[in-house]
Amino acid sequence: MSSIKEYLTNDHRRCDDVFAAMEEKAGFSLAEAKELTEKFVTDMEHHFQMEERVMFPEFEQKTGMTMGPTEMMRQEHSQMRNLMSQLLAAIENDDKDKFFGLSETLMILLQQHNMKEEQMLYTMAQQHLSAEADRIIEMMDSLIVE
Repeated sequence: MSSIKEYLTNDHRRCDDVFAAMEEKAGFSLAEAKELTEKFVTDMEHHFQMEERVMFPEFEQKTGMTMGPTEMMRQEHSQMRNLMSQLLAAIENDDKDKFFGLSETLMILLQQHNMKEEQMLYTMAQQHLSAEADRIIEMMDSLIVE
């Protein structure tokens, strides 16, 4: 099986691909982009919960770091959830300018967030959790979004 870092980084790329398709579709019509936007939000929520409900607690338990990088990532997840909610509202209101303003902000936040996770947090998780990687990945794979 892959490492935790590979698994979550690959999921970032998958979500990035949905985001790009969503933006492309929105360039033609927000109504047509609604389904892809909903898929993006659902996929992102699944990713956030894999981290928040599985990987972060495992990392915190192993390292004792509960107020460090995982807390910062949770705060950023909250910011992105708020932006995604506003993105869906912009579609409902057929407000293309608002949609693209929000998507630009979200894209910048996502890029910065993913870089921090991939270069720092996932590397740290790899160091501390490599012996449990298969079990943790299996838990993330079988996670049902709440």
